[in-house]
Amino acid sequence: MKAAIVHAFDQPPRYGEIDAPQADAGEVLVRVRAAALSQLVRAQASGKHYSSGKTIPFVPGADGVGLREDGSRVYFAFPRGPIGAMAETVAVDARYCVAVPDDVDDITAAAIANPGMSSWAALEARAGFKPGERVLINGAAGASGRLAIQVAKYLGASWIVATARDPAVRDELLALGADTFICLDQPAERLTALLRQEIQGGGIDIVLDYLWGEPAACILNALVGTGSGEAAHRLRFVNIGAIAGATLPMNPGVLRSTGLEMTGSGLGSIATEDLVKVVGRLLEAVRPGNLEVDAKAMPLKQVEAAWQLDSTSRIVFVV
Repeated sequence: MKAAIVHAFDQPPRYGEIDAPQADAGEVLVRVRAAALSQLVRAQASGKHYSSGKTIPFVPGADGVGLREDGSRVYFAFPRGPIGAMAETVAVDARYCVAVPDDVDDITAAAIANPGMSSWAALEARAGFKPGERVLINGAAGASGRLAIQVAKYLGASWIVATARDPAVRDELLALGADTFICLDQPAERLTALLRQEIQGGGIDIVLDYLWGEPAACILNALVGTGSGEAAHRLRFVNIGAIAGATLPMNPGVLRSTGLEMTGSGLGSIATEDLVKVVGRLLEAVRPGNLEVDAKAMPLKQVEAAWQLDSTSRIVFVV
């Protein structure tokens, strides 16, 4: 069968032929129609993600949309290696499939699943979000961050703060549902002061952090309390990504003087079956919530060229 194939971790996949998988016990075969190129998939294919395999060749792709042998259309996740989602057919644990609503097309479903799930799972499963709470989204300019604004609004957030490095995205993020915007491209002292106004002024209940590094450090420094004798407000900080760097200098006083609770959300912190169920709820919300994702469909045979594109749209390979 045809597939995108990784032959070396330092090279983009190439379109070629590979043997089709057979279903093992508990698995189903899915004929793939669409598979998205996410940051997770890029990292796995380069051997740099903690979930990356070490044996090559293999087919990349963490999830997609396709047809089961009974003709039902499903979203599927984490097909059995070495055949990932960017192939004509995949073998998938039956528990890792969920129906795609009829009013959601293949491209939208494939493009929105991974970035939308990142915030929905973080809010629901890791932060214990309740309607009416106030959310700060650190790194809201990317596909995941933009969807995080929409998901938080749909789930009932009463106030949403969006941060990004580029001030030009301010109006776009406000139009998506953010209530206010903080530009990250300014001195750390000034940025920390602005964050402190939001966190200790209006109050923030949950931080969804896609950046880590210096921007996250500024958020944590903005939490430092005054030791007034009252218990500090509880704030749940959920890390989802590390685009701004894998290290973070942290003042231990933050832990002693605040109501900070730190956790993360990703593969391993939530059961795969539960992540797939989150995607099911996300897909059901696409139309009623008017959830949007900027997607660009490309034929799988163009995978090598597409892999090297610097596109702001979520690339979805049509198989």
